[in-house]
Amino acid sequence: MRAPIRIGIAGYGNLGRGVEAAVAKNPDMTLAGIFTRREPADVAPLHGDAPVFGMDALAGHADDIDVLILCGGSKSDLPGQGPALAALFNTVDSFDTHARIPEYFASVDAPARAHSKTALISAGWDPGMFSINRVYGEALLPDGDTYTFWGRGLSQGHSEAIRRVPGVAGGVQYTLPSETAIAAVRAGARPTLTTRQKHTRECFVVLAEGASAEAVRREIVGMPHYFDQYETTVTFITAEELARDHAAMPHGGFVIRSGNTTGDHAQVIEYSLALGSNPEFTSSVLVAYARAVHRMSRAGQFGAKTVLDVPPGLLSPQSAAELRAELL
Repeated sequence: MRAPIRIGIAGYGNLGRGVEAAVAKNPDMTLAGIFTRREPADVAPLHGDAPVFGMDALAGHADDIDVLILCGGSKSDLPGQGPALAALFNTVDSFDTHARIPEYFASVDAPARAHSKTALISAGWDPGMFSINRVYGEALLPDGDTYTFWGRGLSQGHSEAIRRVPGVAGGVQYTLPSETAIAAVRAGARPTLTTRQKHTRECFVVLAEGASAEAVRREIVGMPHYFDQYETTVTFITAEELARDHAAMPHGGFVIRSGNTTGDHAQVIEYSLALGSNPEFTSSVLVAYARAVHRMSRAGQFGAKTVLDVPPGLLSPQSAAELRAELL
């Protein structure tokens, strides 16, 4: 029997806690350590015996970790952490700024290849599971159109981007899909939809003391890659309202491929998610891909990877023979 896969967690916010919970549900894995920028003694893990270290101790644990899961934010953390840590560890992350994925991939690929490491980027549900289903849809129905709808749900990446805006003491962002647009796509109409026609974004923000509400609003609605292409509303609320009304983190959405095999036969493929907790589901995806990364590394498949490069069977703890017998 193989030794369990030793998982490290870099960053212990909502995503890091979700990874800890997911590792506990996978018998072929063990938690090697939680690494945090906070004072380790102040961190209370979900499981009291989980070892906690400062982030500056990571390099000293390179021999104790098979796969390091990076749980920082895409806007400010991962662009620096991803390339640096890919030189030391096999890694998995959830970088989700779609427009910058090619650039981020290249920045991680070079150090991973140079140090014979495997670094899987942009895992999660979008990018991630939705990405896979977009590829399936376009390959199966070449005469067609692909539509992705998100929400209604709380976006971790966009909420984190809001909280980094000067003058913001706290905040969350919700993505809302257009029900009219979804209905048209499901009916096979194949409409041409602009970004603004598919979604709107709602932001609920707690202002820092002395901050200008108008300056904060302008900064948010004009933020490239996050809000500038959408109809975005910013509502200012109190810290008490934020804690009371916006603590849950639901999300979900749809990938729909609408196409034709012949002129007489329309075909619609739909993949959907309804998530009670965005970070916990994302964490579960990261943990499954950590298993795949461990296997790819052992096979000498080094460099940066995405979910599109990973055979589905590598995600499962079952063997190829078991999968053929039970799930094929």
